[in-house]
Formats: sequence, C-alpha cells, structure tokens
Amino acid sequence: MNIAVIGCTHAGTAAIINMARLYPEARITVYEKNDNISFLSCGIALHVGGVVKQAEDLFYANPEQLKDLGVTTHMKHEVLQIDTDAKTLRVRNLETNEEIEDSFDKLVMTTGSWPIIPKLEGMELDNIVLCKNYRHAQNIVEKARHAENITVIGAGYIGIELVEAFEMSGKKVTLIDTADRILCKYLDRELTDTVEHELLARGVKLALGQTVTGFAADAENPGKVGKVHTTEGEYAADMVVLCIGFRPNTDLLKDQVEMLPNGAIIVDEYMRTSKPDIFAAGDSCAVYYNPVKQHAYIPLATNAVRMGALAARNLVEPTVKYQGTQGTSGIKIYDYNIASTGLTEAAAAGMGLHVKTITIHDNYRMEFMPTAEPLTLSVVYEEHTKEILGAQIMSKADLTQSINTLSVCIHNRMKMEELAFVDFFFQPHYNKPWNFLNQAGLQVL
Repeated sequence: MNIAVIGCTHAGTAAIINMARLYPEARITVYEKNDNISFLSCGIALHVGGVVKQAEDLFYANPEQLKDLGVTTHMKHEVLQIDTDAKTLRVRNLETNEEIEDSFDKLVMTTGSWPIIPKLEGMELDNIVLCKNYRHAQNIVEKARHAENITVIGAGYIGIELVEAFEMSGKKVTLIDTADRILCKYLDRELTDTVEHELLARGVKLALGQTVTGFAADAENPGKVGKVHTTEGEYAADMVVLCIGFRPNTDLLKDQVEMLPNGAIIVDEYMRTSKPDIFAAGDSCAVYYNPVKQHAYIPLATNAVRMGALAARNLVEPTVKYQGTQGTSGIKIYDYNIASTGLTEAAAAGMGLHVKTITIHDNYRMEFMPTAEPLTLSVVYEEHTKEILGAQIMSKADLTQSINTLSVCIHNRMKMEELAFVDFFFQPHYNKPWNFLNQAGLQVL
C-alpha cells in the first residue's frame, strides 16, 4: 500500500506516526514544503514573551524520527497538482526546481491553514509580518527588538497573547479589530470587558470597531511601515503583526472533493472525503460542531491531532468514529485563567437559537481558607429543553479544567437539571460542597 501525506504539522504528524505503527508494510511518503515539521504555532507568543527561550523548543517531532519509523519524508517539496481519479500527484523540489510525479493508493491531506492576508495599500512595506510558522516566530522576535510602537491587527487568541507579550516587553501596543470587543468568538461581553479593562490599565491602546484600510511608510525610512490607517483614524506603528484569521490550504483539491464555501474540506466521521481513498484532517478540514450539529471551520491543534490519528486508524477500513468537537479552548492573560467551550450567547443569538445564560459569581473555595479567589462562570443553554450549549469561565485561580467537564456535558447533550445534581467531590482546598458547576444548574432550577 502506497500512502502519500501532504503537509506535516499537527494532523500530519499524528497521522504519520500512527500509520507507521498500524501499517508497517506500507510505503509512506510525506511531502512538506517547509524545512521543518510539527511546529507548535500556539507557542509563538510564549517565545515572543520570553517564557519559551528557544523557538526550537516548540517542535515535538523531526524528519529523523519519522525516518526511524520507516517513513520517507521529502522536505522543501511542494505538491503542485493532485489527480484524485488517477491517484497521482506532481511535486516540485524547491531546492533544485526538479519536478517529479508520484502515485498513491491512499492520500492523506493535512495541508493545514494559512493566515488571511488582506489586499491593502502599503502591504509591501517592511515590518508587516504574519504569525503562523517557525520562520514567522523568528521574524517577529527579531523585528520586535528594534520596534517601539507595535500594532496587532486581530483580537483573537493569537492577537491577544501577542499584545500581552509585547506589552510586558515594554512596547507601546495598539490592538485593532473590526469587532467592538476582543475575543468575541470565544467569550461573552462580561468576560471580555474584564480583559479589556486589564489591557487598558496596562497602557494598551484598544482600537475596536474599526477596520484597517491601509498602511503608510515611515517618513524617515520610506521602505518601512510607519502608520496604520483605519476607518476611524491612524496609529503610529513601526511594526505590524497580522492576526486576522486563517483560511484552509485546500486549493490542490478544489472542485475534486466536497468543501465548505471557505474551502474547508468536508469529511465524514471516519475522516474520508467525498472521493474514495482520499482522507483529510486538521486545519484543512471542516469539523462536526456538536453544539449546532453541523460542520464548521474551527482550526484548533486539539482537533487536528485527533483527526490525524483517526485518519490513520480508518485508512484501510472504518473502525473508530470521530466524535465531533465543542471547540474547547483556553487562554491565560496576565493573572486571568480563561477557558470556553461550545456556543457563546452572542453566537447562539446570531444563529437564531433561543438560549439563556446563567452566570455564577462566587469564590471557588470556602472563605475560611487563606485565599479564595473569585470566579465568573457562564453557562449557555437552550431555553426550552435546557440542553447545555456552551460555557465560559474566568478566575485568577486555575479552574480551566472545569470547561473540559462542560465540554463532555455538551457532547453528551446534558441538561441543566442534570448538571445541578451530577456528582463532584468536595474538599475545602479545592471547592465548596456545592461545586460551582452544580450551582449553575441549581440556579436554573
């Protein structure tokens, strides 16, 4: 069996390692256009902020390890064309420009995603950078050393983490986003208001509810960015980081397999595309989003590694089903530990769903303990059935694992009355006799 894998980050690495163990007789060939594999891009802000000293520490696999598993890995090789019917692909060696053709019995598409790059005036100016891969991480760290005014465009997780890292490094930071608040895809307003207040208190300039229209050159260095123009004004910037979002890298399969309108490949519960023997996993794919019971584009490393492993297990015959996702994620901003799963109230309303939200404000453990940090927990539920659809938590105590619990609740379609009386342990070091998750259900009752 000849297996071809295109792309080798989270999903690709998980698929390759599992296939090498499951099918030792197979010939596995990997094509990767970069000179590295398995880079944890979610750690770039940690490297920028000095928490991770070496960007090299953000790799968790290398071509030599794959070679030891019997895998042939072609680095700096770009796949130019795929014929899913003939089961062939054409590849260019980026170092020699030589083109070769290969064939496959099974193809695993793990090409991931790429940052959305707007077409704006001044985009060619120096010091306007992306944030996705190892080279970007090195570029950001190097340019930030010589920058004073840094503008981050995009107030999602990556943007917010970079803002924190730059601010803590002593930079003057401006954050721009078209939405009227930060982290709006993950958190409802009460929680985002708290984070915004924290950013403002530390001197971060928030330019929300406005759209970037272009960039202007620095007066003293015409080749370098000097200002960012928006629909509301202009901001000084000698460095700009684009964190607008990501699009799936799927042009190679355009018009050959079923996709969402944004190009995300639609796979079934066994990671199979609409074409026989063509599998896909990771950020190149749509995932089944359990809270709304339909496919959605949710690029997360956790989704990617699960899907990659399942693509390997189901390559020969369907055996283990993908269980879908709740889009569960977390972030630490300054002293606040934050996590979310499923739908926010704002997202549910945007979909026309009739939901309610219960919000708990309490100390996470007994007040007679030496410390008892306050927490904010919001649980979103369907108004009539009381089925749990989403949740968010914030506290200076690390209570983020409770969101994993609520992710399981959403997966199992639990209702608020069940959450009220489900069994959680009590110990004064950690919680109260009525766990705050129980309290959310009780208050609804």
